[in-house]
Amino acid sequence: MSEGEQPARETTTAGAAMPGTVGGRLRAAREAQGLSVAEVAARTRVTQRFLEALEDDRLDLLPSPTYASGFARAYARAVGLDQAEIGRGIRSELARGAMPMRQHHIEEIADPSRGPSRGLVIVAAGIALAVLVLGVLWLSTGMFRGTQEAPEAAGASPSVVARSAPVPPPTPTPQLGKVVLTAKNEVWMRVYDGANATLFTGTLQPGQTFEVPAGADRPMLNIGRPDQLSITVDGRALPPLGDGKRAMKDVGVSAPALATRFSATPAPGAAPAGTLTPPASQPAATAAQ
Repeated sequence: MSEGEQPARETTTAGAAMPGTVGGRLRAAREAQGLSVAEVAARTRVTQRFLEALEDDRLDLLPSPTYASGFARAYARAVGLDQAEIGRGIRSELARGAMPMRQHHIEEIADPSRGPSRGLVIVAAGIALAVLVLGVLWLSTGMFRGTQEAPEAAGASPSVVARSAPVPPPTPTPQLGKVVLTAKNEVWMRVYDGANATLFTGTLQPGQTFEVPAGADRPMLNIGRPDQLSITVDGRALPPLGDGKRAMKDVGVSAPALATRFSATPAPGAAPAGTLTPPASQPAATAAQ
């Protein structure tokens, strides 16, 4: 064996997790269930190398303390351990400073696509420009107002031209838009679009928020504790997604999807605002007897 290969083997041996550490407990729970790291990665949608770093107590290989806590809690949930206890264990190890963390933006997640493609942005910009041009033409020339000049009446002066009554522009339909997710307590979640491109993954601390990008294609949500998440649409609060007894996945969190969800299955006793219907069409609230 060459001299260059020896340090790598020593690093691997030194990187093995001690049985009493968080990494050792996670590894032992996985092996007790006969699962591979790849199978846990598929369950949690966390990159396999991050799970291996957790098992080896190599917290310095993880993106940040927030991601370390979120990944550990997701791992614990997948192998049947207490998420809260594992989260406290990770925070305790970080507080001791035994394994310094690198603070940087995450470089790799389950799906590397993190936003709209360049082609989609160009197409959207072109559509916006076309709408702007048509709007200017409509305002300046009335070319889309249906105004037509009538033929000159017999015997009338050539300067007198009959015109039809202008057609008023259509009344714009109210649009739902801004969706904001706010943590009531520490909660792990993942937001992704219709192409399974991750928009956010990690743990929100109490009071932290995440605004769903307005241009996201069919954004959806996976969450461990839906009862610990508040959702507002254009500032209007909605009922909880669930009672927290079980995790939820593939929940649509666009404004139209939430409107459909809460219009079809309103929560008992919820105010009409939870249905996301326009104010003019909302039924009057019934007072509690």
